[in-house]
Amino acid sequence: MRKPLVVALCALAFAGAGATPAVASAPTPTGADTATDTAPATLTDVVDGVAGTAADALSGLTAPREGAVNFAGTVSLSNCSGSVVRMPGSADDDPALVLTNGHCLESGFPAPGQVLVDRASSRTFGLLNASGSKVATLRADRLVYATMTDTDAAIYRLGTTYAQIRSAYGIDALKLSGTRPAAGTAISVVSGYWKRVYNCSVDGFAYRMKEGNWTWKDSVRYTSACNTIGGTSGSPVVDGATGQVVAVNNTGNEDGERCTVNNPCEVDENGQVTVRQGINYAQQTYLFPACFGVDNKLDLSASGCVIPKP
Repeated sequence: MRKPLVVALCALAFAGAGATPAVASAPTPTGADTATDTAPATLTDVVDGVAGTAADALSGLTAPREGAVNFAGTVSLSNCSGSVVRMPGSADDDPALVLTNGHCLESGFPAPGQVLVDRASSRTFGLLNASGSKVATLRADRLVYATMTDTDAAIYRLGTTYAQIRSAYGIDALKLSGTRPAAGTAISVVSGYWKRVYNCSVDGFAYRMKEGNWTWKDSVRYTSACNTIGGTSGSPVVDGATGQVVAVNNTGNEDGERCTVNNPCEVDENGQVTVRQGINYAQQTYLFPACFGVDNKLDLSASGCVIPKP
């Protein structure tokens, strides 16, 4: 899984030399910083500030073309990326939702089999505009759902509606697709943490993907052009044709190891294991809309809702 560690020296070197892009250090087992938002903030603030400087420079190399996928509606977290999303049935006056990875939780990594629902949260998110500039800090009031079982996703509820965000900042939420993506689909992985867009295609799907103690189902495998790095965890994977979110970026095989932390492996229906070093993955999100009803409320008993339950 993907994570930025203490990148200050790397980022400072980038800022001084102006030539070599900053690259995050190797991720921990989950690709996320497990410190809570109330932990000592000085180190986090320094890292975020310096990494943000490097990310600003990187964004100049990946500025979105007119009409192309851009950063509007994406967010930066203290340790990951994410996006403000709306379900197909969401209303403008519903409280807005933020999508990221389950392994990006400020409280630590959900254990295999664990599903977290309706927890208090005051997590903050930096809202980006189309060019990747931070225009606001949004705050959650609830962690609606999070797990690392079958998928790797977390959904927060904000204390702000979609209409309020649009009125104040001119930014619309990204729409979550209710349709499974197809192999060959052109996609963009949009990282709010690094302010960087990766463009590639859906290469195929992993029936099961194992990383350490976690197992995920029907994972999206990218073509090699999406060479995501630490800090891109939680980035929305956007269908280039529809502009809708079809997955959430979460991991990649770094060292060619077999089914270990930071080295996920694919397992097919017959139990055959395949290792693809340097290839990165995402978890599909089309199952989530069936689980959200009126006022963006989670309803795990709703017809068609098949995501893991507590």
